[in-house]
Amino acid sequence: MMGTTVADVLVATLKASGVRRIYGLPGDSLNGFTDALRRDGEIAWAHVRHEEGAGFAAAGEAGITGELAVCAGSCGPGNLHLINGLFDANRSRVPVLALAAQIPREEIGGGYFQETHPQELFRECSVYCELVSVPEQLPRVFEIAMRAALELRGVAVVVVPGEVFLADAPSGAKARPISRAASLLRPDDASLAAAAAILDGSTRVTILAGAGCAGAHGELIALADKLKSPVVHALRGKEFVEYGNPFDVGMTGLLGLSSGYRAMEHCDCLLMLGTDFPYRQFYPEGVKVIQVDVRGEQIGKRIPVDVPLVGSVKQTIDALLPLLTTKQDSEHLEQMISHYRRARQRMDALAESKGSTSPLHPQFVTATIDRLASENAIFTADVGTPTIWLARYLRMNGQRRLLGSFVHGTMACALPLAVGAQASQPGRQVISMSGDGGLAMLLGELVTLRQLRLPVKVVVYNNGALSFVELEMKAAGIVNYGTDLDNPDFEGIARAVGLFGARVDRADQLEDALRAAFAHDGPALVDVHVARQELSMPPKLTLGEIKGFTLYATRTILSGGGDEIIELAKSNLRELSRE
Repeated sequence: MMGTTVADVLVATLKASGVRRIYGLPGDSLNGFTDALRRDGEIAWAHVRHEEGAGFAAAGEAGITGELAVCAGSCGPGNLHLINGLFDANRSRVPVLALAAQIPREEIGGGYFQETHPQELFRECSVYCELVSVPEQLPRVFEIAMRAALELRGVAVVVVPGEVFLADAPSGAKARPISRAASLLRPDDASLAAAAAILDGSTRVTILAGAGCAGAHGELIALADKLKSPVVHALRGKEFVEYGNPFDVGMTGLLGLSSGYRAMEHCDCLLMLGTDFPYRQFYPEGVKVIQVDVRGEQIGKRIPVDVPLVGSVKQTIDALLPLLTTKQDSEHLEQMISHYRRARQRMDALAESKGSTSPLHPQFVTATIDRLASENAIFTADVGTPTIWLARYLRMNGQRRLLGSFVHGTMACALPLAVGAQASQPGRQVISMSGDGGLAMLLGELVTLRQLRLPVKVVVYNNGALSFVELEMKAAGIVNYGTDLDNPDFEGIARAVGLFGARVDRADQLEDALRAAFAHDGPALVDVHVARQELSMPPKLTLGEIKGFTLYATRTILSGGGDEIIELAKSNLRELSRE
């Protein structure tokens, strides 16, 4: 039965389109909308403690389901808080609809209480952003926004003055289900032939695979087999590329392995599949490049491309495979796989426990999480060192999923992303790999876990520092400053807000604490005190970075920090020895 207000039409449209929850905080400018939700009773109001958490939670749900997720914020400061989560969702290319309530129409432009201009503020982090001026406009704009978010895979923002929600529904307005249209997209025959000619004429083809390989695992393996190509993955491609892949040689980039870097450095042709890997210093020079992407405007942004192929990875490979000659020479592949095995063996050795009296290394923590987590677990990670350890030590299997701010790169994302993932996947294990700095930034979302009864498991990498920032300072030759964290008792805070809490100080305590937390029927937090001076070297060090580390050591000693240098050297001999 159709409601009587514009807000009723919106709620009915969302419900018909499969939306089951909306993340946000209430406010007077949202009253007409939240009251329509109350009267309908079928879409849940997922009450978070900070609107930034609402934006991230919607991004987390959309990232896991691929379907439209919704968040809302009241006028002024309320919806302004959404912006960081919406930037992350838009740059991660997941479909999110944001309702941004506005002050009364007649007051806009007069410096009214809480006045902002959301249609301007959100334009940079959205694929569609419009202000609704009259009630008759809203149902149609709402549908356009939903479809834009789904088809363009990004954020759509609808700015609505509060009184418009309460207006009578326009005559003839009714709910229509909005869903993504199914389509096939592949390059034209001439472009495919040009790509095949280059691939057939190359002797050392390397594949760089990204998040665009989702749903194309079998096709990727078949292509690598025919080309005898090592497969390097970008961070966002890890969950779709790494598992069950005999051609895998690891990740490249700042967080990757030396084998991934070498496989690209020594190729004579680079085939990029569904990736916008941003770090140009890791690309090879003077080689042929073929790039596949569903968005033609993305091609050639990082490296000059010889053949652009606009299409989905799956459909493009299907069309390309019959045009290729199966390669017989596998020397390039075998060399890179051998390099990867050595690099992987050295990396795994860093994750072994050295006994209860040795420092608790984050590599060992992550490897233990990987071993104890369920086969279909969803992992979220804060930016910084938790992302490094996730990239290197979590094993994918085709069922596990990864979420993080891998493009926007913002702190404090792990916990609110986990909120959205868990709310939309109530039967799955969700593990938030939180940094101590990231957790503290949105600490109130622990209360959201309790309020929404979400059994998220939060593992805190507590090293008392903004450690990735410290690493960046070291690389620049700067003495660490302003990065210390005087942390509270996270275990005690967890218990105080009604969560299971545990603290780990030694390696022999870790497994029992994680098992207890993972088995707990409800939200849980494990505060793990890990070694602070843990250097994570990139696979390629520039002359400037080597110079920076030397300057850092010299300046730190001169400023009285000699003990820190000694501890850093001790804890990182293992890491430096991997090459």
